[in-house]
Amino acid sequence: MNCFERLEFSLVVMVAMLPNLTHARPPNFIVIFCDDLGYADIGLFVAQKQQTPNLDRIADAKTPTVNPSDELQQTDVFSRGQNDFHTYRIPSLLVTPKGSLLAICEGRKTGGGDHGDLDLVMKRSNDLGTTWSDLQLIYEEGGKQKITIGNPCPVVDQSTGTIWLPFCRNNREILITSSSDDGLTWSVPREITAAVKPAGWGWVATGPGVGIQLTRGKYRGRLVIPCDHYEERDSGKVKMSHLFYSDDHGQSWQLGGSVADHTDECQVVELHDGRLMMNMRNYWARDGGKPELGGMRAVAISEDGGQTWGELMFDSTLIEPVCQASFLKHSHDKFQPAPLLFSNPASSSKRHRLTVRLSNDGANTWPVERLLHRGPAAYSCLTVLPDRSIGCLYECGDTDAYEKIRFSRFTLTWLQQKGK
Repeated sequence: MNCFERLEFSLVVMVAMLPNLTHARPPNFIVIFCDDLGYADIGLFVAQKQQTPNLDRIADAKTPTVNPSDELQQTDVFSRGQNDFHTYRIPSLLVTPKGSLLAICEGRKTGGGDHGDLDLVMKRSNDLGTTWSDLQLIYEEGGKQKITIGNPCPVVDQSTGTIWLPFCRNNREILITSSSDDGLTWSVPREITAAVKPAGWGWVATGPGVGIQLTRGKYRGRLVIPCDHYEERDSGKVKMSHLFYSDDHGQSWQLGGSVADHTDECQVVELHDGRLMMNMRNYWARDGGKPELGGMRAVAISEDGGQTWGELMFDSTLIEPVCQASFLKHSHDKFQPAPLLFSNPASSSKRHRLTVRLSNDGANTWPVERLLHRGPAAYSCLTVLPDRSIGCLYECGDTDAYEKIRFSRFTLTWLQQKGK
């Protein structure tokens, strides 16, 4: 990384000056950080109480945008049978550089199964998820042939504005497309399998969910895509989480480290100290022969940008029925660890009770939770909207979990209110 990429600009504004020359007191400062990845933070250093309501409001909210409603808002985005698709599955939710929302998923044409004639489709919202566009086809292959295009895992390069969208073909090859116009159009996909999948691997999947861009330390600017794969061994197929990454703004991609046996679909966040935390679907009870380790999420830490991973851990609070989950950092705060968000079917027995959780201590504890959908529910994807409210795109239904993909919007205030 060159000096320009490392450069971080800061603007210090004097808010309260000395009240008089004979009783000088330390001034108050607001520090505004703005970096070349497009992130901004505001810190308030107070020596004495001053009446600065506008600046106090901004410093507290860390956003200059309008205050969202604290009520839960819900909209069905994709529904079974619409637009000649049998089922919509595997949601991915992304905020574009210009603030639009992209809801991306698999459009399954002839049935609800994971393999068959599957396309990559999307809808767009320009009003924070209140209304959504008509269905747009991102990519398909072979017409009516049974070619599986899926597992979307997009990431925004904040320094260039490019949206990168890796996905899979038949869970054997990895392709990537990109958009330089805020997701309105997409480039012809190119295959990157040789760069990110060793010859000994079989089945492979990107995400599903979203990738991240690292914001601090030695690996600042790195684009990270969480993945999983099967390794062929004498004892059979073994599932394992891993990632791949780019250090040149998506022009080339490299394989990162694999985590541990019997892990699967995963999401990753960058912690306040620059370490990465991977949160993973857990197969230790089903495939690993250790039922005492089942029914909860697996977790691992990387201290080198995802190239190697530490000891596998298990989070007994984050119960799961063996299912994908979403894991996201709420903001890029330079002054304190940002809240972490997590969503999944909160059950160790079946896919239902789609729940969002909040941690304020780096995922050590999860004291806050709210239920989004009591009935059948499965995969989900969280995002933080431009007004700092939270969006969750998730599979749900009344009789089964795959009837529709719904978008819910809520605030941290709503999340922290008591409710079931």
